Amino acid sequence: MSRVEAKNVFATMCLLVFAAYVWTAGCGGSGSSSSSSSQSSSGSGGGSANNVQPLMVEAGPGAAVGSPQTDVALTSVTVCIPGTSQCQTISGVLVDTGSSGLRVLASALSLALPQQKDAAGNPLVECAQFQDGQTWGPVQMADIEIAGEKAGSAAMQVIGSSSFPTVPGSCSNLGPMEDSLQTLGANGILGVGNFLEDCGPACTVSGAANAGFYYICPPSGCQVTELPTSQQVQNPVSLFATDNNGVIIEMPAVTSPEASATGSMIFGIGTQSNNGLGSATVFTLSAEGNLTVTLNGHTYTNAGFFDSGSNAVYFLDSATTGMATCKNPSFLYCPGGTQNFSATILGANGKSGGADFSVGNADTLLANSSDFAVPDLGGPNTGKVDFGMPFFFGRNLYTAIEGRTTPGGSGPYVAF
Repeated sequence: MSRVEAKNVFATMCLLVFAAYVWTAGCGGSGSSSSSSSQSSSGSGGGSANNVQPLMVEAGPGAAVGSPQTDVALTSVTVCIPGTSQCQTISGVLVDTGSSGLRVLASALSLALPQQKDAAGNPLVECAQFQDGQTWGPVQMADIEIAGEKAGSAAMQVIGSSSFPTVPGSCSNLGPMEDSLQTLGANGILGVGNFLEDCGPACTVSGAANAGFYYICPPSGCQVTELPTSQQVQNPVSLFATDNNGVIIEMPAVTSPEASATGSMIFGIGTQSNNGLGSATVFTLSAEGNLTVTLNGHTYTNAGFFDSGSNAVYFLDSATTGMATCKNPSFLYCPGGTQNFSATILGANGKSGGADFSVGNADTLLANSSDFAVPDLGGPNTGKVDFGMPFFFGRNLYTAIEGRTTPGGSGPYVAF
């Protein structure tokens, strides 16, 4: 679910496609779970500090509606009516380093949050655009609490709200709508990526140049509008009083399919004793928010990204890799045996480093429908390299927010 085209637009977020796919390849086999969490580079991890939030890779709430998740990190988020103690904790929220902002299904939200409006008093509604579809719903205000951190009066999207049931054609025609638990596969999306807001300058302009994320919806009908960045859906981490310069995703090693895996999301980089940068290599991002990747003799300039919201490593194509795709689903590789790849990452700062990963046969890896933490999943993605959740297993991956100071310099960057 990574924003890959413009600096502050995640219009090509990869990939929510697993959310609508139910694995029915078979049953039986091992059902063991992984409950250990890796440690941060400074020697502290787990979930005891006030900046540590547990992550679970598991079936999630989608299992209840026949849409279980594979290789998706889920957490809980507390939202409150701003300035009050009227709060609700929502579980089963997808953690996504490839986007910015909180989005919650209306069906999972019982609070009546205040509506965000433009200067003329018109309600604001968002069409958040993903690679395989989009979400439609009002922009509302909430205090967002995660672990011991709080983002006060933050703009968020409420997906599929009955208050705005009619989706304009300019939004619905972009692709499938993902406005329900069945189609989204989670109760929401927590975007903790590299940018301060979800659209940025691309949504502040008028006319054809506008990215088309934000709408005003007076009684006469909804229409695309320009919107200042201050009113756009914000990366909640950037609004924390402290620990607001980035996040660390820490996941245990997963060497074979397991029922679940437990990791941590640590807020801040170099702000506390448990979030030091250590020996991690910093790769600064291009203006578009990407990195250059060399893989299999091909160099993909400004086309690589690290995305916890993707369920596999998506790269190259079948002809280039020599690996066959599966018959169902065709968006995953099914090689005859496990294939090892060595990629080289190049940041805008000139730093380079290795990013090794493996790809196994998805039919075999997904044979047990009770396993949801699955290593070595890969799929085709011509022209781009999306390092999804399987790459995160066994690593501490840092995501620094644009313009924020860290021990590794100012964001945006990734480090591991």
